[in-house]
Amino acid sequence: MTNLKIGGVPEHFNYPWYTTLKNKEYNKQNINLRWQDYPGGTGAMCKALRNGEVDIAIVLTEGIIKDIAAGNPSKIVQTFVQSPLIWGIHVGAKSTFKNSKDLEHATIAISRFGSGSHLMAIVNAYNQGWDISKLKFKVIGNLQGGIDALTNGEADYFMWEHFTTKPLVDNGTFRRIADCPTPWPCFVIAVRNEVLENNFNEVKKVLDIINNETKDFKKTKNIDKILAERYEQQLEDIQEWLKITEWNAGKPITKNIITRTQNKMVQFNVIDEKKNSSSFIKNMYI
Repeated sequence: MTNLKIGGVPEHFNYPWYTTLKNKEYNKQNINLRWQDYPGGTGAMCKALRNGEVDIAIVLTEGIIKDIAAGNPSKIVQTFVQSPLIWGIHVGAKSTFKNSKDLEHATIAISRFGSGSHLMAIVNAYNQGWDISKLKFKVIGNLQGGIDALTNGEADYFMWEHFTTKPLVDNGTFRRIADCPTPWPCFVIAVRNEVLENNFNEVKKVLDIINNETKDFKKTKNIDKILAERYEQQLEDIQEWLKITEWNAGKPITKNIITRTQNKMVQFNVIDEKKNSSSFIKNMYI
């Protein structure tokens, strides 16, 4: 039995992993795949990949590209969710800010530097025409940290996935003043280089299983009700999310996608320079 550790955010995007683990599909292939939730998001998972806490991670495209460019010894093996991620821009319920243009000099809550909440705050600032060098950040760790920082006034706004934070908007904890979609596919699967060298076939089996699950995931009976209940979401919100979310059922990631994403990231001053796109990816489908 091969032991592999995998990490991801505890959000509805990753429910297909929960299903395949519950059904012991990896065990049937002689793989003991153990899941670890990372509420801190992509920044926390990049760190976990670097220090060997996880072997595989479901991470935001922009975060892992930035971290591999900075020396993370991992490769992207495929896109997991090919549709953009919709980032809500949130302020505290009692905040005086009314729209995103008011936020130019405000303090931004981010889970950690290099995380999606950090990088997308830069993308949003670029879209607004602000001076990115003057952005002010407050590191808060995770979603609960964001709630605390906006409630007690340590930060002014916080960007997190629109549907995950919708219950907090509904209950009056946050006010969402705008959305900012990613200009690239949102989630990819990254694997440590050492694991790819030693367990290539096992990683390929893991991908085959999850891709088979996501291929017809939206057709699962009552999936909207299941997800709404599990993630404490309104049924209509989950139905809307399912409409706009597309998984990638096994197509290899292309150098073109990495190049286009790097071009955007250089434009947004998120990375200093482009690197050879083939150095970011491992093709599992040769």
